[in-house]
Order: sequence, then structure tokens, then C-alpha cells
Amino acid sequence: MPIVTYRDALNQALREEMQRDDRVFLMGEEVAVYQGAYKVSKGLLQEFGEMRVVDTPITELGFAGIGVGAAMVGLRPVIEFMTWNFALLAIDQVVNAAAKMLYMSGGQYNIPMVFRGPNGAALQLSAQHSQAFESWLAHIPGLKVVSPGNPYDAKGLLKAAIRDDNPVIMFEGEMMYNMKGEVPDEEYIIPIGKGDLKREGDHCTIVTYGKSINLALQVADAMAKDGIRLDVIDLRSIRPIDTEMIAASVRKTNRAVVLEEGWEFCGVGAQIVDYIQRDCFDELDAPVVRVHQADVPMPYARNLEKLAKPDMNKTIAAVKKVMYLP
Repeated sequence: MPIVTYRDALNQALREEMQRDDRVFLMGEEVAVYQGAYKVSKGLLQEFGEMRVVDTPITELGFAGIGVGAAMVGLRPVIEFMTWNFALLAIDQVVNAAAKMLYMSGGQYNIPMVFRGPNGAALQLSAQHSQAFESWLAHIPGLKVVSPGNPYDAKGLLKAAIRDDNPVIMFEGEMMYNMKGEVPDEEYIIPIGKGDLKREGDHCTIVTYGKSINLALQVADAMAKDGIRLDVIDLRSIRPIDTEMIAASVRKTNRAVVLEEGWEFCGVGAQIVDYIQRDCFDELDAPVVRVHQADVPMPYARNLEKLAKPDMNKTIAAVKKVMYLP
């Protein structure tokens, strides 16, 4: 299969869906002339024109609201936030309009739209530009939330999100846009709500999603050298969650570690642990352990930022803890 970057996989998904359906359009800051802050929309303005690739002022609340209105009348907007940190200004439109409209209209208005952009920390972007917001949006009924961790999943999930008749939140990763991976030329869709078993083992399960899946795979490779075989589950979809895949794995390994980029309190990992303890309590040989960001605003200093993030040492220590290894 061709090797492409994460950004090019997203670009392919947008181009293919805009070619397939003329109701699909892209709107956001710098998406047209500048071709996207991370060049995800490269070449789209030239192919589809300014009516379907729309530059906006720095007005997240405004263009998110325009997107909701466009979805209500039958278009399929893709709203790009330059970063989800900026999307806080649009949270009213996402939570009170997009998520609620189908319910509050008695089923009269579907909201077929996607809100997408980078989420979480990069390198030394400090507290206001390094936040992981998946637990915020996954908390809201009416929204679907996905977080692909490689180019293949990014393309398949974005295509699925654009075709979905519900509002979909897509969390990307600033540090992943240059990541390369295999992406087939032929058409494919990844169903929202379906996880992927990225590694197979029988000693312990790691459950994660998004950028953290790449850390989990590094941990699995490192521990395999010592004969410890890990099941690594990439949720890909945070709402809905593939609870069946989680349960099947934990019943096999009898141990679980949940790895996430966000903060501990009220995080996605807490929900996963709740699923595990309700569905797999009798199969557990040890309490589930979580690995997450430190409960602080992200520091700017490089050494402190490194300490705040999940890493290999913390994750390996968590696996050893549930396996009662020194």
C-alpha cells in the first residue's frame, strides 16, 4: 500500500468526500488560501473553489454556528478548528446547538457535520495550547467522538464522520501530522464505534486511543523483549466505545492498564475503568491502573513538560504493577 502522512490521509478523505458529495464543504481559519494551518486542506481551494473551501475570520463561535445552520438545511459542513484549545470559544454552538438540535426538534433536523482539529499537547506550547478535551466532548449526549492514531485510521474515520448524519467530533494530534503509514488507494470506511486490536498478547491489556496508541505500541515492543506479551486496544472511537473488544481482551489477559493523554479527574480512562469493573470484575486478577497526564496545567519548560506527560517508563511501570512484577 502507498505510504502517506497523517495530514495527507486527512486531505485524501476530504477530497474524496467533496468529490463524492457536493454538499460537503470545509470552513475554518486559514483553510483556503493558506491551505490549512497544518496543510491538511492543501489544493482543495484550487479544486473546489471558494464556495466550498471557506476562509473565516478568527471567530470560532461564529463559523461553528454557521456550520450548524448549514447542516440544518441539508449541507454537510466540516468545521476545522486550528486547535481545540480555540474551540472553547465555540463550545456553545457545539454543545447547545449541534448536539441538541435533533433531540429538541423532535427528530426534524439532523446535524450531519464534523468538527475537527488538533487536540492535546505538542512541544512547549504551554498551558493554553496543550489541553486534551476529549473527556469534555465525550460527556455530551448527541455527539460522536473519534480520535485516530495513525494515517489509515485518520482517513477511514474522517470519511465515516462526514457521511454520518450526526455531529462528529474528530480529535487529531499536532505531533502526528507528519507521521507516515500505509493507506490503501481503494475506498474504505472505518465504522465509528469499532476499536482495533493493534497488538495481540495474553499477559495484560492496554486500552488507549489517539496519539497515545503509538506510545502503547512502543511499550508493547519493549516489553516483548522480556517475554511480556500485551494486548493493545486502540479504541479509535471514544463515544461510542467498543466495550465488547475491551471485555474480550480483559477476560483473556485478566489485567488492564488504561493509557490516556488527558488529566486523571473525570477523564475518558475513568469511564473505561468503570466498564471493565462492571463487565469483567470476576476475571480481573489485579486492580486496573491508569496512566495519564499530571493534574497540572501543561508547563512550558521542556523538562517539566516531559514530567507531566505519559511516557514509556510510566506505562511500563503500570503494566508491571498489575502483573505484580518488580
